[in-house]
Amino acid sequence: MPKLIAAVQHLPNAPQHHRVLASCYAHMGRLDEARAVIERLRTISPLVVPELNHFRNPEHRELILSGLRLAAGETT
Repeated sequence: MPKLIAAVQHLPNAPQHHRVLASCYAHMGRLDEARAVIERLRTISPLVVPELNHFRNPEHRELILSGLRLAAGETT
């Protein structure tokens, strides 16, 4: 997790880093932090929950997406 936080700090306008960080926080139950990252993400990109088709492993893709949905407050 420290390397991911460092990546967000190093490239603050890279939405992919924010998405993964928010997803990680959400899966860890740290929803306040996840939602704060989502708020920052919304200032960078209008797309919070993308399709992430570039992940070859569908389980990895769903892990990131489910965390993003949780962080964004989506119920579906």
